[in-house]
Amino acid sequence: MTGIAAHEHEKRLVLVSGRAHPDLAAAVSEQLGSELIPTTAYDFANGEIYVRYGESVRGADAFVLQSHAAPINVWIMEQLIMVDALKRASAKTITVIVPFYGYARQDKKHRGREPISARLMADLFKTAGADRLMSVDLHTSQIQGFFDGPVDHLMALPLLANYVRGRVDSSKLTVVSPDAGRVRLADQWADRLGAPLAIIHKRRDPSVPNQTKVHELVGQVKGRTCVIVDDMIDTGGTIVQAADALFDNGAGEVIVASTHAVLSGPAVDRLKNSRISEVVVSDTLPIPDEHRFPKLTVLSIAPLIARAIREVFDDGSVTSLFDGQA
Repeated sequence: MTGIAAHEHEKRLVLVSGRAHPDLAAAVSEQLGSELIPTTAYDFANGEIYVRYGESVRGADAFVLQSHAAPINVWIMEQLIMVDALKRASAKTITVIVPFYGYARQDKKHRGREPISARLMADLFKTAGADRLMSVDLHTSQIQGFFDGPVDHLMALPLLANYVRGRVDSSKLTVVSPDAGRVRLADQWADRLGAPLAIIHKRRDPSVPNQTKVHELVGQVKGRTCVIVDDMIDTGGTIVQAADALFDNGAGEVIVASTHAVLSGPAVDRLKNSRISEVVVSDTLPIPDEHRFPKLTVLSIAPLIARAIREVFDDGSVTSLFDGQA
């Protein structure tokens, strides 16, 4: 056997998962054709987490999958411990896969004496032993620079946009940014779908003290099917207000497309009882039965994550997954 053939023979992919989103882990494993490594994980009485792998990971290229769902701090700590266990068990490389990256909204200081928690997260994973980070639709692109190593920033846009294209007549479609911060994302959607762009601008009414924000709409939406795009739906307040503003301006139908279904607090009731026709999300986060409702469509992110894992393992190009979109 040649030295090259021996090296290829030794190369081994290992996929491990925490307890946050077992359905996604199973789906990624199936797409990869690679079994999840048996892992023992449980909580001690005081809340401390114990992790142990059921077989050797020595010399393996390890991928650690965990989405930062609620209770978010528990699952972040579990993933950190899993990385540490892999490092101490002599894994050759460790890639942290975080479909939903916790604390991503704390990516800069808005006021004095605030943390930049998204940077702290990256530092924690590096310290634990991670060589590489993989995530889906980070809240802001600058987070890629927080981690001292390669970062694969996967995009759910092709998955979500292809579904919307099959659902709506593109000639009647308008892509809508629910606020100024999401304009770049909405612009990417508009380019992909060949649709015009509308922007909802929120500001306070200067003539009314202590008044909530009023909405100004830039763009034509009358009689059109509007797709509000955002990276996440948390409490649903911004999305529902944006939908109301569109209907007030004559929109014929409103659909929502978002990567991360956080769905905190009143989100499900707000969306369910709104005039929105359909809410399209990916399964980067687990969505329990009590958070599902007839208007909700959930698309699987597992094929994208599995392809990215395979590209990284085979030293291929993750960028090639996005049809040339960097």
